[in-house]
Amino acid sequence: QRQLVESGGGLVQPGGSLRLSCASSGFTLDDYVIGWLRQAPGKEREGVSCIRVSDGRTYYADSVKGRFTISRDNAKNTMYLEMNSLKPEDTAVYYCATGLGVQCRSVPGITGWGQGTQVTVSS
Repeated sequence: QRQLVESGGGLVQPGGSLRLSCASSGFTLDDYVIGWLRQAPGKEREGVSCIRVSDGRTYYADSVKGRFTISRDNAKNTMYLEMNSLKPEDTAVYYCATGLGVQCRSVPGITGWGQGTQVTVSS
């Protein structure tokens, strides 16, 4: 059974850091593009960061550039999102996903999702 399991979310103060992990089971993270999306209350799901497996090329949304870093550990079949200098507007449910399209957009019928992990940035 193919599964993506996120972990590492939580409550953090503005300016703090969190590292999200996404572990795959039942398959390897070798889809063309894998990455992270988030959905805040009342907003559409948006691409945060993704990585092209073939050459490691990365994409970051403008809102997170310079603060977030995506990485992948092939041996552990795990993907990470290091989040620094967190802001209240980063509060959302974060999802890892495989089979993404341009600018981390989901592709109907192709994109696979984890269950999501809540990140709350608040003092």
